[in-house]
Amino acid sequence: MISYLSGKIILKRDKFIIVEVAGVGYKVFLSRQTLLKLPEIGESIKVFCFQNVKEEALDLYGFLTYEGLEFFETLMDIRGVGPKSALDISDLGSLDKIKERILKQDEKIFEGIPGIGSKKAMTIILELTGKINTLAKSSFGKGSADEAESALIQLGFSKQQAKDALSRISSEIKKPEERIKLALKNLGK
Repeated sequence: MISYLSGKIILKRDKFIIVEVAGVGYKVFLSRQTLLKLPEIGESIKVFCFQNVKEEALDLYGFLTYEGLEFFETLMDIRGVGPKSALDISDLGSLDKIKERILKQDEKIFEGIPGIGSKKAMTIILELTGKINTLAKSSFGKGSADEAESALIQLGFSKQQAKDALSRISSEIKKPEERIKLALKNLGK
């Protein structure tokens, strides 16, 4: 797997660059924000990469920092978020600002990203809040059962649907994120 490139920019386009490394050109897709920060054609660049292997292609997605790559990989772990959506999300601003808005449960952060409606936005937010260490334990104000129930209600389910779905989950599962995922499966989403 290609995870890092160091070479010279030989071409820039709206969504990608080509980086020459030891005589080989690599096409690397970048966010618009990252493209704006790049040096000029002919100058050196170092890029952390995510290699997306598909049946019909091998695509590289590039980031100027390792933290940007980690955030992208975290987004890729969310069901229904592909590399293009993850790159669009990572283009929403600085990593700290994105995390801050996610921790505030601001689903409007995803407005304008193709394929992400309000329910998917809330699902992404819920999964990411579980992965961002700075999240306060009581973001919904009560225990984990109430937190999971509140999250399901915010996703558009009725209180009764949320209670029913959560009641079918083993009491041994304590993490709100896991309870929400299993409840969503029970609800057929």
